[in-house]
Amino acid sequence: MTQTLATLQTRARDGINAPPVQVEVHLSAGLPAFTIVGLPETAVRESRDRVRSAIINSGFEFPMRRITVNLAPADLPKDGGRYDLPIALGILAAGAQIRSELLPVTEFIGELALSGELRKVQGVLPVALACQQADHRLILPSGNAREAALVEDLQVQHAQHLLQVCQHLNGLQALPEAKPDKHSENIKPAAINLNHVKGQQQAKRALQIAAAGGHNLLMIGPPGTGKTLLAQCMPSLLPRMSAREAMQTASIHSISQCGFHAESWRQRPFRSPHHSSSGIALVGGGGHPRPGEVSLAHNGVLFLDELPEFERKALEALREPLENGQITISRAGHQASFPARFQLLAAMNPCPCGYAGDTQSNRCHCSQEQIHRYRMRISGPLLDRIDLHIDVPRVDADVLLENSEQAAKADNSAQQIAESHARQLQRQEKNNASLSAAEIDQYCALNDSERNFIRQAMRKLQLSARAYHRILKVARTLADFEAVEQIQHKHLAEAIGFRCLDRQFS
Repeated sequence: MTQTLATLQTRARDGINAPPVQVEVHLSAGLPAFTIVGLPETAVRESRDRVRSAIINSGFEFPMRRITVNLAPADLPKDGGRYDLPIALGILAAGAQIRSELLPVTEFIGELALSGELRKVQGVLPVALACQQADHRLILPSGNAREAALVEDLQVQHAQHLLQVCQHLNGLQALPEAKPDKHSENIKPAAINLNHVKGQQQAKRALQIAAAGGHNLLMIGPPGTGKTLLAQCMPSLLPRMSAREAMQTASIHSISQCGFHAESWRQRPFRSPHHSSSGIALVGGGGHPRPGEVSLAHNGVLFLDELPEFERKALEALREPLENGQITISRAGHQASFPARFQLLAAMNPCPCGYAGDTQSNRCHCSQEQIHRYRMRISGPLLDRIDLHIDVPRVDADVLLENSEQAAKADNSAQQIAESHARQLQRQEKNNASLSAAEIDQYCALNDSERNFIRQAMRKLQLSARAYHRILKVARTLADFEAVEQIQHKHLAEAIGFRCLDRQFS
């Protein structure tokens, strides 16, 4: 009896997860028809025409029978062109044009051109991770080979044409295996570092502490004082990502519109969206939820320049991911969660014209009411979640005119930051900015003298409980930066000094 039923394995896309999908193909008698069931979206339904042309142009016979393709489970939405390859192979296997011995232990993913060529698809890295856990092989387009090869202990084979996959399944010619890129571990040095910034010693110090402990930082100053340049130095200071962090970040980029680029492997992301970005652009969304900027900055930096110019609603949407390190997007028919543990860097002017408090300029004519309204665009709860807020004043002309070679000194801050970060991981397996309230009591214990000092500061500056915890976390980082076990008076004083807005509002 001629085989009329074939079953193949593939993966759907659900947030950063890749749930399994069985592609069942049945050939039956009746008028020629081609039906796809199992909650397919438009792109999946259109695969009927792509698959038919690809099979014919690859030299196979397209069966003139009633073809039914079921994508199980039926209640999981299916979208994109990733199902083209398994559907085509299922039709050929059901018609006995290819052998099916390898189908139960192999998963397939790929979009087909009308000529039969395989095109790359999005979201391959979560698929590869899921295949590794299921102990399956993976066959995919050659354009996705470098990305899938990042997953260890997984047999990945790639092809450029449907005919090559069929020859492999028929035992005629084996497909090549994807090998990890030997150069993927080489991280390019950052183009901008602290040696490019003249002056601004306090801002440089704050940037180093923020990088060492993963703290959020707000810079306030007139235009042209180097706020954006300082933020661009952050990638040169951040410690290297672990393999687990790199895989998480790469998985998010893999399912996003921008896609994952193998050359950015293990490089911490630095995202800088324009201030016209909407709330959905920042936190994610859409009919089928996609990650936003907060998730694309996972394990890296989100830089918001001109902070008060962002929509109030968009900024308020940052409060939950800043606290929880995760964002959940709910829609009527779907829900998705994305990791969003990022480090927030922000910059703003002190007033609408930008020159309030600038002692070297008399340009500001803003009233106190205008300055107050400008600053009130940023809510107190959001400011409370920013550990460091510092003034970035105008740089003196003599400092700017210094010889660059004389001004640039040997900068070992990156090594100090890496050592401080390693101390934190050894002690608590996370950076100081991620400490919970119970962990703060355990790792940020104070003696009587330091308790009295912080008590007076809280009353004088009218600090909230959250601000108190932020100060302790920064003080813990300052102590780690100096390789000191106990938080001292000077660490608390410097941590409080890094909160200029608390002093101004008090």
